[in-house]
Amino acid sequence: MLSLLFPAVAAAGADPGVRGGPGPPIVRHLPNLICLLRIVLVWPILVSIAHANYPLTMVLFFIAAMSDGLDGYLAKRFHWTSELGKLLDPLADKLLLIGVFLVATWYGLIPRWLTSVAVARDVLIVLGALTIHLGWGPLSGSPKVSSKINTLLQLLYVLAIVAHAGYGLPPTGVLDVLAWLTLATVLISGFSYVREFTRRALLVARA
Repeated sequence: MLSLLFPAVAAAGADPGVRGGPGPPIVRHLPNLICLLRIVLVWPILVSIAHANYPLTMVLFFIAAMSDGLDGYLAKRFHWTSELGKLLDPLADKLLLIGVFLVATWYGLIPRWLTSVAVARDVLIVLGALTIHLGWGPLSGSPKVSSKINTLLQLLYVLAIVAHAGYGLPPTGVLDVLAWLTLATVLISGFSYVREFTRRALLVARA
C-alpha cells in the first residue's frame, strides 16, 4: 500500500530483478530521517497541548503516528536497516508518548494512574535493556507483538483524548474503554519484557 503512495522511493530502493535492493546511500537513510522528524515534532506537540490548540495537536500527532509506521515499512521493505535506526525508532516513540502522556496528564486530559503505569513500564524496559547490555552484551531480536499493540493503543488513545478535548468526540465511555485496554497492554507487554530479560540473564549465567 505504502509503495503505491511512494512509487519514486520504491523505484529507488530496489535493484532490477531483486526485491528490496540496497538503494542509493542517501535514500537508504530515509527511515532515520523520518525518525528524526518524529523527534522534532515532540516539542511543538507538547506546546500545542499546553496552549489547548487541540486541532493543531491532532494534525501534528497524526503525522508523527503515521511516520512511525512509514519508517518501519521502508526499513523492512527495502532493507534500509541500520544500528542507528534500531536506536532512533524506539527513542522517538518513547519521547513522543512519554512526553504527551506527562503533559496531557498535567492538564487533566489523561488520568494519573494510567500515565504512572505507562511511564513506569518504559523506565523498567530501558533499565532492563541497559542492564542486560552492560552485563551480558547487546540485545537482539524484534520488538514483541504485545509491545507493538501497546504502542498502537497508546497512539489511538492520545488521538481520542485530544479529539474529545477539542470537539467532544468520542464520548467519555469510549475513552474509558480505550484507557483500560491501554492499561492491559501496558501490563502484558511490561511483564513479557521482564520475563524475557530474566530468561536471557539466566541463560548467560548458566553458559
